[in-house]
Amino acid sequence: MSGYRANIEKSEIAGMPTAAFTGRIITIDTAEATDKAVKALSTEKLLGIDTETRPSFRKGVQHEVALIQISTKDTCFLIRLNRTGMPDSLVALLEDSNITKIGLSLHDDYQMLCRRRKFKAGGFLDLQQHVTKYGIEEKSLQKIFAIIFGQRISKSQQLTNWENDVLTDKQKLYAATDAWACLEIYNRLENN
Repeated sequence: MSGYRANIEKSEIAGMPTAAFTGRIITIDTAEATDKAVKALSTEKLLGIDTETRPSFRKGVQHEVALIQISTKDTCFLIRLNRTGMPDSLVALLEDSNITKIGLSLHDDYQMLCRRRKFKAGGFLDLQQHVTKYGIEEKSLQKIFAIIFGQRISKSQQLTNWENDVLTDKQKLYAATDAWACLEIYNRLENN
């Protein structure tokens, strides 16, 4: 059933064309705007999901998750948790087992989100486990995406400050691409 390679080298990915999210990116920084975003997202059956946390370059210092990205095929909402907190509507979406939230290393994201507010994950699907039934052994989003699509995802914004007053366009595109890529991987695997 596979047809996919198990592994890929970083050097091979470097020569691939770059893929990026081309849909609408909506940045959310209030609880009220979060409620509206969740209302729109609640009509979907599948969502790509990811989080970003300000990196710490000091031992023992860990920041709270600053951003959750939730993507449909054509729209990605960047919810700035450092401004909105975890509103009831967002918690309800994350607990809704009727909506599949697809991400990578979701256990880590879940633990970080629970540091902000405890909730019970519903409908979470981790690609790291899911891709193994297709023969893919890689664990990184960049490598999995490259194996399936023959394109690379830029990781250049990964270690930037996600708590900045204003997110740069490059940060927004990076964040949206990661959540969207999770959804794209899942859809390609399930519909081939």
